[in-house]
Amino acid sequence: MKFNLHYIFLFISSFAFSQTYLLDSLTSKQKSLINFEANTLQYADSSKTFHKFFEKLDRVYKGEKQKLHIFHIGGSHIQADIYSNKIRTYFHNMNEVSMGQRGFVFPYHIAHTNNPSNYRIESRDKEKWQGYRCAIKKDTVTWGLSGISAAFRSFTDTISVKANYRNLTKKPYTFNKLRVFYDCSKDDYNLKVVDSSSLLSEAYNTVAMYKEFRFKKPLTETELKLQIKDTSIVNPEFLLMGMEFLNDNSGIEYTSIGVNGASFKLYDRGNYFEQQLELYCPDLFIISVGTNDAYMPKDQFDSEDYRYYFESFIKMIQRVNPDCAILLTVPNDDYYKRRYKNPNTALQQEVIKDLAKKYNMAVWDLYDIMGGYGSSYKWYRQKLMQRDKVHFTYEGYYIKADLLFSAIVNAWAKSVNRNPEDLLHHFKTLNE
Repeated sequence: MKFNLHYIFLFISSFAFSQTYLLDSLTSKQKSLINFEANTLQYADSSKTFHKFFEKLDRVYKGEKQKLHIFHIGGSHIQADIYSNKIRTYFHNMNEVSMGQRGFVFPYHIAHTNNPSNYRIESRDKEKWQGYRCAIKKDTVTWGLSGISAAFRSFTDTISVKANYRNLTKKPYTFNKLRVFYDCSKDDYNLKVVDSSSLLSEAYNTVAMYKEFRFKKPLTETELKLQIKDTSIVNPEFLLMGMEFLNDNSGIEYTSIGVNGASFKLYDRGNYFEQQLELYCPDLFIISVGTNDAYMPKDQFDSEDYRYYFESFIKMIQRVNPDCAILLTVPNDDYYKRRYKNPNTALQQEVIKDLAKKYNMAVWDLYDIMGGYGSSYKWYRQKLMQRDKVHFTYEGYYIKADLLFSAIVNAWAKSVNRNPEDLLHHFKTLNE
């Protein structure tokens, strides 16, 4: 499935950039679309890993300086980084010690696809780059954590790197270290910081495939120069796999990784995914892959094949961090080719709940929360989903964010014996 999400961003220019909590402002008609009783983290209260995560999150909430890392992976819903960024912003604006580093990102603009609106990484000569997605079967380059790579095969280019663009955070993101992930097995190019006076040191990691620049002071932006070493090199290539903004601050880091059209089977093609994930040892991993796995006629969907790749992905996360809390999200209801209700999501729902019980993980069941089979049409009629009845409008993504965040807050409150209404009130009034 090849979804082009550029049209989603047409809504951005007409939608105010704010952190308003939308669930409380829904009309009674819209409220009937949502099964609020289903908006929970199922099985979280019996999971030791979730109790451990919530205890650590609560310490940050109380003002203790802790480093806590949340990963959120998916397809086009996450590449857009609308609802995931809203959740990130709730956490980062929680108090004075909660805002961690921005972390891992991918320069989607350079790969000629839609980029999240909250950071900006641009090439002076974008047309010299070619993007490759793990979701495209004919693409066969090297991928890492992001599931997307951008190849440069010309002589020279300058890349501007900005950690902030249209952020919702009260403070800008800063970095005193910048990692550039690329295929270090090819040594065809020099990669340098344009302003060498700002640089403290640089180093390579050939296992996780990155070059790290350390700066003398925290920055919000910088420029990189890419230069071929020898113009006589045959078939030169610089294969960019991502970047990472780092600093020494404590707080919550919320990393979202998404690529249009991604599925479990296609993420499995990422050569350096596990090696790069080992750099982070996340405390919570939210898995929102699945829409593309089941976007097909019912007789073509193999639920056991889906189970195999999903379970393999879970085992990989647990190899990296056996104590990681893992949240499985059931995909939203959708229509196949805009016209046909998709029965495969109900089959995914069964698989996901089976795996959650088997591995003692939690489930956020968006399919049930939306109203189940065929409910995406009702959301579309309320202008909360696009015409494809797969993707949400900007307002729909904001509601989705508030739903997931509310479910997290309620599970957190129950785990540490807090009043959930007090916690939610705190976050609802952050921008007052």
